[in-house]
Amino acid sequence: MKKLMLIGLVAASAAYLPMAYGDDSGDHHFVKDSVITTKVKTKLAAKHMSTLTHVKVDTDANGVVFLSGTVPTKDARDLAGMIAQDTDGVRSVDNEIEIAPN
Repeated sequence: MKKLMLIGLVAASAAYLPMAYGDDSGDHHFVKDSVITTKVKTKLAAKHMSTLTHVKVDTDANGVVFLSGTVPTKDARDLAGMIAQDTDGVRSVDNEIEIAPN
């Protein structure tokens, strides 16, 4: 009985193996990009500046961070750019944040 269960487990594992390893379709870039995006968002939130809550963060496969949204001052815009640039994995920052005073 144990041998039969073991064979069943091995067969089931073999059936899922292609899904686990699959082809290299570029999904690893998505994981890297989302990690960088999360790091930048976390650092922005850690500043406890409510003005930075309207900043959107996206990252491409090359480590380029795109900032967009609105902030009330140039200083807040520059701070968001500096925070993003000082984040591990970021190669460059495209800061498209608009200044829109309240």
